[in-house]
Amino acid sequence: MAQSLADNGPLPARAGVGLKPEYYRDILESAPDIGWFEIHAENYMGEGGAPHHYLRAIRELYPLSLHGVGLSIGGSFALDEEHLARLKELIVRYEPALFSEHLAWSSHDSVYLNDLLPLPYTEETLARVCDHIDEVQEVLGQRMLLENPSTYVAFSEMAMSEVAFLREIVRRTGCGLLLDVNNVFVQAVNHGFDAGAYIDAFPVEHVGEIHLGGHAADSDDDGSALLIDDHGREIADPVWALYALSLARIGPRPTLIEWDNDVPGWEVLFAEARRADAVLADRRTNRIAI
Repeated sequence: MAQSLADNGPLPARAGVGLKPEYYRDILESAPDIGWFEIHAENYMGEGGAPHHYLRAIRELYPLSLHGVGLSIGGSFALDEEHLARLKELIVRYEPALFSEHLAWSSHDSVYLNDLLPLPYTEETLARVCDHIDEVQEVLGQRMLLENPSTYVAFSEMAMSEVAFLREIVRRTGCGLLLDVNNVFVQAVNHGFDAGAYIDAFPVEHVGEIHLGGHAADSDDDGSALLIDDHGREIADPVWALYALSLARIGPRPTLIEWDNDVPGWEVLFAEARRADAVLADRRTNRIAI
């Protein structure tokens, strides 16, 4: 049963999908049995028009999660106050159950780079990220979730591991975490570490949402495997296995199917969500075999 807008409680521990314009009519006409929808905040920062017309109608039926891609939490300059104000207006307007952003930077001074770029895990970066998260949470008046990144290069200057960096951010700011399982798998292949060990060390008690997505397989100049987090295809079987392992540690959590490029028909995306719901159901009855 879909929830009404008045029900602004936590997201259900079910699968959700990213809301795309291609799906507006399918959703409103068929009212699919799906847990929730997630939107990219920056796509709805205009005042009105068709996107808001459809989003309002869908929000009346389903819970919503808001995912930002443009705050540049790790940027070396101050946060964009105008962007943050628009984000707050969007949260007031649609009352999402969760708001999340990326551990990355995407702007330099007034130039927006349209990419999520990696950070060195140093004390200086840690202090800057924590200051920015404190500001976001103060302005929004709520706890945010921070997503672990996918990366393709490693910095030589690293004072701590990524997991230790995330754990310290949570300790200092009180924010929560968004665990992107595909990002963990992509990094494990690209940088040669054990994805299961990463999940074992992750501060799972702070995870409020999980993301699953597809990746593209490539190779770098020396022929080594290189995975690209492209959100443009079905979720790979090793990522499903890592998801099951993650649920065994965390327990059921709201899980997003990310498919942002080469967007498929609704039934294809819905099938991925149903598969995630089946894994979640198995976790509830302790049937997952690791």
